Amino acid sequence: MKKIEHIGIAVKNLEESNELFHKLLGSGPYKEEEVASEGVKTSFFQNGPNKIELLEALDNTGPIAKFLEKKGEGVHHIAFEVDDIVSEIARLKKEGFHILNETPKKGADNKWVAFVHPKTTNGVLVELCQEIKK
Repeated sequence: MKKIEHIGIAVKNLEESNELFHKLLGSGPYKEEEVASEGVKTSFFQNGPNKIELLEALDNTGPIAKFLEKKGEGVHHIAFEVDDIVSEIARLKKEGFHILNETPKKGADNKWVAFVHPKTTNGVLVELCQEIKK
């Protein structure tokens, strides 16, 4: 794993949270997009070399909606940048980690993503991210 790619924060209202983080960080989001397959609308903030992703549920059935219902707003996941997501999934499986989606899927911000179950990472949902090369 190369570095922390971003920290994902589940929010109830993306528009209000965008305003809050704009005030907090001193600049607005550089990108907003909907990821229908995950049932979320996201926005990304750049803060120096770090990124923050805000995630709002599109309906009450997806993983963010369930997270908000169970835990409320807050840190949802930590994403790590990887060079080869398929190899990294294989390596982590060999090390005994439970991978939630063994086939990478298209995520937000032009990334292939896969998730590691929090039961195998001390309660932290880990996302693996690889830039989609065009």
